[in-house]
Amino acid sequence: MTSVLQQKDTVSSGGGTYSYSSRPRVLPNRKKYRGADLATSEETIHYGNIMYDRRVVRGSTYAQQTFPLTAQPDPLVYQQQKEAQRQALAKKRARDYLRSRTPDPVEGRKHVDVQTEIYLEEITDRIEEIDVSCQTDAFLNRPPTPLFIPAKSGADVATQIEEGELFDFDIEVKPMLEVLVGKTIEQSLLEVMEEEELANLRDQQYAFEELRYAEIAEVQRLEEKERRNREEKERRKQQQKEILLKEKETAEKIAARAFAKQYLTDLIPSVFSNLRDNGYFYDPVERDIETGFVPWLMNEVDKNLQKTILGRTTLDMLIRAVVGSKLRSSQPTGEPSSTSS
Repeated sequence: MTSVLQQKDTVSSGGGTYSYSSRPRVLPNRKKYRGADLATSEETIHYGNIMYDRRVVRGSTYAQQTFPLTAQPDPLVYQQQKEAQRQALAKKRARDYLRSRTPDPVEGRKHVDVQTEIYLEEITDRIEEIDVSCQTDAFLNRPPTPLFIPAKSGADVATQIEEGELFDFDIEVKPMLEVLVGKTIEQSLLEVMEEEELANLRDQQYAFEELRYAEIAEVQRLEEKERRNREEKERRKQQQKEILLKEKETAEKIAARAFAKQYLTDLIPSVFSNLRDNGYFYDPVERDIETGFVPWLMNEVDKNLQKTILGRTTLDMLIRAVVGSKLRSSQPTGEPSSTSS
């Protein structure tokens, strides 16, 4: 019945099971008649009609299709259903917003909910209750199952045995008993001999296994000794190879060192002399004098020489001018003046 209700609610709501949730509240103490209570109470009480309640199942429950409770709905269908619900709720809100409402009451008055159904119902504090009971028969114990007796088939036949017609047990059983006892003793002797033979075989097998285990241990010892000797031999060979290799490397290093020492004996002085000739090794004071003082001194000497040459040139020009003027003044006026430069 629970699954039917859930499926009914799922079909009616478009997705998910319907669950009614309401905040708990204390019911007010209402009087039998509404006049005085509504006049003093400010709370609006909403009554529900079970004819429109979705929790009430309508129609036959036998033809409804039931699904297991653990079935998962299709995500796409579930999303479409949610979208349809959202659109329907938005449309309903829009209709409620656009619908004309009752204007607010004027000052000193208030709106009161009035029952406008065709048939008036008397609302009382106590709900009318009727007790109905029924009595069922007590459960009886199941009677025991009767035994199965198959039906007879065929006809009953009887025979008469007179005294002396059957065999004498003491006489007739003696040869069979001798044969049985003889066979039993023979079989017992064979079994004892077989057990002794098996015991001898086990002893031989135990001795053989001990000898075999001793041989296996000896073989393993010899193999282990051979393995140790072989490993020791390989280790000694490897050590000898490493020693020869180290001796070879040492000889090569000594030869290389001697060659390098002999080669560098004349190389280092020549390199230092070349570097010294090229100016890589120098005296800081000498380099400072060469790069700073000598050029300044040459510039000053050049300036002094220029000044000296300029003074001499000026002096020569003055002397020439004075001599020329003397010559011009000493010559007669009628003779042409001749000057030698």
